Amino acid sequence: MRLQMKLKKLSPKVLVWALACSVVGSLPTMACAEAVPTVAAQSTANAGSYVLDGVIQAVKQSTVSAQATGRIASFNVKAGDKVHAGQVLASIDDREAQVGIQRAQAQITQADAELRNAKSQMERTRDLQLQGFVSKAAFDTANTQYQSAQAQREQAKADALQSVIVQGFTRVTAPMDGWVLQTFVQAGDVAAPGTPMLVVYAPQPLRAVVQVPASRSQAVRQAKHTAVMVGSGTSGSNQSITPLNRLEVPSSDPVSQTTEWRMDLPAKDAASLLPGQQVRVSFAVESNTTVSRLVVPASAVVRRNELTAVYVVMNQHFALRSVRLGDDLGSQGVEVLSGLRAGELVATDTLRAAQADAVPAAK
Repeated sequence: MRLQMKLKKLSPKVLVWALACSVVGSLPTMACAEAVPTVAAQSTANAGSYVLDGVIQAVKQSTVSAQATGRIASFNVKAGDKVHAGQVLASIDDREAQVGIQRAQAQITQADAELRNAKSQMERTRDLQLQGFVSKAAFDTANTQYQSAQAQREQAKADALQSVIVQGFTRVTAPMDGWVLQTFVQAGDVAAPGTPMLVVYAPQPLRAVVQVPASRSQAVRQAKHTAVMVGSGTSGSNQSITPLNRLEVPSSDPVSQTTEWRMDLPAKDAASLLPGQQVRVSFAVESNTTVSRLVVPASAVVRRNELTAVYVVMNQHFALRSVRLGDDLGSQGVEVLSGLRAGELVATDTLRAAQADAVPAAK
């Protein structure tokens, strides 16, 4: 009775499908699978411009690292603090460095004494050699010892200078006027040469950085106008900045197949921007030039946290593939920058395509 009540609630199509699939061996497995509609990714031509996501970077940014080994005795700044060039940001326990300086000074004292003794010995031997009491070989030996003592004294002085330099490394100073962007350590941590301690950046100048897909590189090179757009994208809320210049980094990322472009921004227009801020960069093409875009329906896109993907038909099943999206073209669909090729079939119903038994619907 309960089963009959449940069956009455089902639609006629679903009821027929359920009854057919309940008959063991009466239908092939594919007939009972979830059929999902698909559409081919299409390349469309549009006039206008390329708009890509970018990020603001500080042109002058430095990761300050430790140059000495020891426990951090004090750490005087935090993220957001303003600093000046040469300002002491942190100090490392310098007791070991002080011992090195004392040892070097003692070596200088010893080298001075040995040098005075070698000089006196050389002068006495020279006088005796002139009087004929010792051979020239004896004088040469004494002279060599004197020169060796001179060299040892110079070595001791160099060691002392190095010890002073090492002690200077225990004082970590700001390389420029600017702001502390990030810190990695705190007082009490153990530092070693190369250990990153903090990041300092200068608030000006700033630049916009964008990763341009390899398929668009040629069109971007020929773009007549570039604009960096700041804002939420709603009507009237965008600030458009014309960069001072643009530079293509002459290398391509082997994984994402993108090329980095950098655009220096005018200080006046970029005064309110901060490193890490997201922007949109528009590359305007000529009016008689069309822009080729790979498009899929918006319903075909899966968005899960940071993941954007589509279900692609592979061997009569669906595989979830990560893609990088571009502009929302409204009724035309969503632009796909990478991860998909023209002609590949994608599911338009992502919920049904996620089922284990989902198969593409027959065309």
